[in-house]
Parts: sequence; C-alpha cells; structure tokens
Amino acid sequence: MGAGVIGKQGGGRRRGRRGRVRPMSEINVTPFVDVMLVLLIIFMVSAPMLTVGVPIELPETSAEALPTEQEAPLSITLTADGQVLLMDNETESDDLIAQLRAIAAERESRKVFLRADGTIPYARVAEVMGALNSGGFNEIGLVTDAGGPRLDGTDR
Repeated sequence: MGAGVIGKQGGGRRRGRRGRVRPMSEINVTPFVDVMLVLLIIFMVSAPMLTVGVPIELPETSAEALPTEQEAPLSITLTADGQVLLMDNETESDDLIAQLRAIAAERESRKVFLRADGTIPYARVAEVMGALNSGGFNEIGLVTDAGGPRLDGTDR
C-alpha cells in the first residue's frame, strides 16, 4: 500500500552532478487547505449576519425586548374594534400616511412599534405596515407579550 522504491543512493534522495540535494519540487497543499477551511468557517459564520431584516416578534413568544433608544419610539396601535391609534390619539385610516410623513420629517429615527390585537386579520396589519412604509417608517417592530409558548411547545 504505502511501499516506495529506494534508489541506489539510499534514503530516496536524488543527487545532482555534484552531489547536492535538489529542492523538493512538490507543492505542499496542507497549509493551503488549512487557510481555505478557516476562510470557509469565517464566511459561514458571517454570511447570516449580512442579511438585513426587520426584527419581528410574534404574539405570545419568548423573544427578548428590542433595545431602547434616546428618542421616544413612535407606536401605532390597532384595536379589536378597528381603531387606529397614533401614539394615544385616534387617527382615521385615510389621514394616517399624511400624519406619518409629517412626523417622519421631524424625527431622526425611522423605527416604529406596531401593536395589534390578536383578533385583527393579518391583511389589516399588512395594510397598516404598508402605510407605515409609505409614511417613511421602514423599521417596524411588532410588539407582543413576553412569556408565551415556544416553537418546541414548552412554556418559558
């Protein structure tokens, strides 16, 4: 299996005309493979971090709260009876985009927290999210109650 042939000179070394040992002309690929494996691991770890997404917390989850900022966050609330509240003020759906644009002109942060009753249809929540995006707020966090069940069926 791993047997080799030893020449007349002994030890398997090749000698030139004057008896010098010639340099080995084979490429040692072990360091190259080591470097490539390290780079592969680095890219595998960093690639998921490069994707941009909106932090979403589903109702009744065990997810952690989003970090707070210096500016008070803007919040939109959808009640079970269909009212839309901008902060604590009731707003008509037709006036929502205009009000959001006026608020976006005054604020630095584009974050907004959306609170929706669990009985609201998802289509209505998606409509309000579209209005938020049209109004200049593209960082939407869905607010939920913490301490709900996990995907594996256990409670926190």
